Amino acid sequence: MVFKYIQSHTTASPINEGIRESRGMQEGYDDVVEAWFESEQNLMEAMSSSEGLEISAILLKNEGNFIDHVKSTAFIAQEYAL
Repeated sequence: MVFKYIQSHTTASPINEGIRESRGMQEGYDDVVEAWFESEQNLMEAMSSSEGLEISAILLKNEGNFIDHVKSTAFIAQEYAL
C-alpha cells in the first residue's frame, strides 16, 4: 500500500539558478517523484500484489510523459528530520 505518492515539478524561478550557481551544481531535474511507504516490507508487499502490479503499470505509463528514465535514477531513502 502506498502511504503517499508525490510529483514535485520544478518552477521557473530564478532562485533555482542562483542556488545551483552558488554551490557549483549541475542543471536540475524537471520533476521529482516520491512514493512513500511505511516500510521496505510494505513496499515489497505492495509491489508484488496484483493491485500493486496494476498501479505500477499505470504509473510507469504516466512517467513516460515526463521522465527520461535513461537520464534518471531511483533509490530507497530514509527521511531524517533535523
